[in-house]
Amino acid sequence: MTADISYDPRTGAAAGEVEATPDAEVDAALARAAAAAPIVAATSPADRSAWLYAIAGALDEPSTVDELISLADAETALGEPRLRMEIGRTSGQLRYYADVAVEGSYLQVTIDHAKPPTPAIARVQVPLGPVAVFGASNFPFAFSVLGTDTASALAAGCPVVVKAHPAHPRLSARLAELTRTALAGTSAPEGLFELVSGFDAGARLVRSEHTAAVAFTGSQRAGLALWQLANEREVVIPVFAEMGTVNPVVVTPAGAGRLAELAEGFVGSFTLGTGQYCTKPGMLFVPSGHSAAEVVAEELEKRAPKSWMLTERIARDAAAGVGELVTAGGRVVGSTEGPGEGWTVAPAVLSVPIEKLVSGSRLLEECFGPVVLVAEYEDRAQLDAALGQLQGTLTAAVMTGGDDDPDVADLVGKLSGLAGRVTVNDWPTGVAITWAQHHGGPWPATTAPATTSVGAGALVRFTRPVAYQSVPDAALPEPLREDNPWNLPRRIDGEMA
Repeated sequence: MTADISYDPRTGAAAGEVEATPDAEVDAALARAAAAAPIVAATSPADRSAWLYAIAGALDEPSTVDELISLADAETALGEPRLRMEIGRTSGQLRYYADVAVEGSYLQVTIDHAKPPTPAIARVQVPLGPVAVFGASNFPFAFSVLGTDTASALAAGCPVVVKAHPAHPRLSARLAELTRTALAGTSAPEGLFELVSGFDAGARLVRSEHTAAVAFTGSQRAGLALWQLANEREVVIPVFAEMGTVNPVVVTPAGAGRLAELAEGFVGSFTLGTGQYCTKPGMLFVPSGHSAAEVVAEELEKRAPKSWMLTERIARDAAAGVGELVTAGGRVVGSTEGPGEGWTVAPAVLSVPIEKLVSGSRLLEECFGPVVLVAEYEDRAQLDAALGQLQGTLTAAVMTGGDDDPDVADLVGKLSGLAGRVTVNDWPTGVAITWAQHHGGPWPATTAPATTSVGAGALVRFTRPVAYQSVPDAALPEPLREDNPWNLPRRIDGEMA
């Protein structure tokens, strides 16, 4: 077994390591999670909420925050302001999902009393069981050990076994230690939360008979590999993989009049976090005759962002990706230098003839990093033809000339068939945690397009519906009993109660 080496992206130097979890310990962690599963499922949302609040409180301790920022920055080079914000987001989303569980509508409780000859039927969402969580490299807090997948799975009543990300192994180990300590002071059962490390441990999690579902945030390559493993099992399990593709931005003819302003926002969005966001806008469509690529390149040169990539492989793949895009028909219009040391890549703006955007082209695949394509369209028919070649994606945006722009409604309708979230005059990079949020999208942006990994709907992923017919009240699960001990919203005989 190979240890996860901790590196400093600013220099590429090793700064420690975390030993891989032996197979026997992985199996033991999974066994503990399986033993805990029925206990957690039967625990009220209010009690599960207390567990999540305890973890959030531990994460918010000022001395702990400073320690975690120092550790995370040493492994990610994301900087203190970004990491401090992200810790606050993470503790906030732990509390948010706890509150969503207590509110209870995710359980979709539906009760139809007997009306002969129709029998009594009651339905509720029940927890799946242990969830294997694979965190992301680009969000060491918000989408990692204590990220949205972990938080929503715990809130939904499922134990979690997290696979530590090799891009921040020491931080992952520290977050796990903090979590275990916080839970020790609650009613949480042993096995509610487990952490394992190492490449082999990840495959073992997916193959284990104890694992009921997989949640993943990361690259298509890794996400599809896990999806394939899960589908090769004797008992296939769901994989909720959020992977991302090329997120398009369309500027309308009326919107093109403010191209300089839009270029500023576009550069800020695609270079945020050195372009290492799954929601990074990766392709800009602008009406012809505006030299749009040159305008964006000039704005990039003004900003000249200098920051590091999260891993050596990401940096290498981004640099190689620019060459591949050029080979496929793109042309580098502008580029700026990175910091010059460590794992860096030169931010780049490429112009591409719109007729080159055809299904199967490398131009339609994500280049993870601060790299974008700009294409100009002659008319709506040409634009629609190009949009029709794009892969399913997480986000799509329309930049307009104002609320009375005649092209907005039709473009929003067109893009809603392509993306999980459509924004108008908003850059798509940030993902708000709200009841209405959907962070997902058609294949291959995700493996489960009907689900979201952010927002209140995230809990539903880790449940399945069960209907109980002619079951005595005392034998029903608590959410379905007449006295409603969990105080849940319920639909009774067709009416909300």
